[in-house]
Amino acid sequence: MNAPPDDCLARNEWICGAYLTGRRGILWDAVLQHLQLTAVAVLLGLALAVPLAVAARRWRWASAPVLGSTTVLYTIPSLAMFSLLLPVYGLSASLVVAGLVLYSLTLLVRNILAGLRAVPEETRQAARGMGYGPVRLLLAVELPLALPAAMAGLRIATVSAVSLVTIGAIVGHGGLGNLIYAGMNTFFKAQVLTASVLCVLIAILADLLLLTIQRVLTPWTRRPGERSA
Repeated sequence: MNAPPDDCLARNEWICGAYLTGRRGILWDAVLQHLQLTAVAVLLGLALAVPLAVAARRWRWASAPVLGSTTVLYTIPSLAMFSLLLPVYGLSASLVVAGLVLYSLTLLVRNILAGLRAVPEETRQAARGMGYGPVRLLLAVELPLALPAAMAGLRIATVSAVSLVTIGAIVGHGGLGNLIYAGMNTFFKAQVLTASVLCVLIAILADLLLLTIQRVLTPWTRRPGERSA
């Protein structure tokens, strides 16, 4: 009977230091692609969500169509969504980004709209009394006060995007999802576990980063002891 190999890669173990050192470049490229896809999708989603939420807040007739359409988009399964977008974008990274943008709209629009609706009417009236026009009122009063709710939605949308990027592996643009998918097909344990753990770490770090930004941008939401710290 042959002795078991000394190499953890040869033994196909779940935890393997040799995999981390030997495939460092591959892992780094996958992480970078994962971060790029996530960041581009969330930023584009935010750029679309803000005007949609503002429109839904300003014109009551727009609220139902905006919320209804974004909710319907969120209910479409990811594979079906990519299939519907395939004729437009082909097998490209743009396909993955477009799908993630559409999914993020529900979370972003609802939270931004909730934040805008939570701005006290007395505050709006006071700003108008000081000569604030619609644009200045929005930029200097409404959006800053809506930041806590908007940032909460941004955090959820970002963590969701980190997870959904992995689905892009079906078209070869899934960041760490490419490694997970390939590892599952060959039952490469170290690759599957390492890529999965990195996905979780990215989601946690992204959430902590956005939480820190939120705390910096909204000091009035902190307790008195925290403000002076």
